[in-house]
Amino acid sequence: MLNTSPTAGREALAAKVYQAVKQAIFDFQLLPGERFSENELAQQLQVSRTPVRQALFNLEREGYVEVMFRSGWQVKAFDFDYFEELYDLRIVLECEAVRRLCAMSSADCHTALAAEHQFWAESEPLTQGKPVALADEAFHRALVAATANRQFLLLHTELTEKLSIIRRLDFTRDDRIQATYQQHRAILQAIFAQRCEQALRLLTLHISESKSAVREITLHRLHQARMTLQASEGNKAVLRTSLR
Repeated sequence: MLNTSPTAGREALAAKVYQAVKQAIFDFQLLPGERFSENELAQQLQVSRTPVRQALFNLEREGYVEVMFRSGWQVKAFDFDYFEELYDLRIVLECEAVRRLCAMSSADCHTALAAEHQFWAESEPLTQGKPVALADEAFHRALVAATANRQFLLLHTELTEKLSIIRRLDFTRDDRIQATYQQHRAILQAIFAQRCEQALRLLTLHISESKSAVREITLHRLHQARMTLQASEGNKAVLRTSLR
């Protein structure tokens, strides 16, 4: 039986606001260090302040925003050390996944990664940064998912979400899009050939390139990323004005 109580309705609306604001952060519509008020978000999303406040408190717990004393809210500034630590953890986790993939039978390995090989090695390459970023996340998730270790996958999913803003910034550069296709193909070829050490080396280098770009992030580059994304999506408003 569906819960149609007013409380359930408010929670559902707060969840939609939460997703909209988090997506705005991931898409650089709200930049690190940018300040905003509950009223501003409520007006843009056409809702009351109550679901906005609830959503912001949830985002604060997750480390995306912080409340500013008597001056509204602010998207949290980048903590470069934090992101680099997340990348280090990604390398450890995905390298273990590759070791397990290389230990599989050739047939099982090809079956587990067939969709990724078809996308990265056989299909027409994508050129827009956002869909490539999503496909990149799916590729790395597939490596971990193939191990059938649910705890690995749960941890990797959490890491992926925390790193989403950095990784999408990476794919605003055409050279990174092209390099990702080449590197993913090489990683898959090494795994399929069960050349484990080569696969580990390629994967570590691939992730390390993104990690090294973290320190290159500037406010100017974030503004450029926002302009690039808005141009590719038709100059949308800062926040979607509908949650339907």
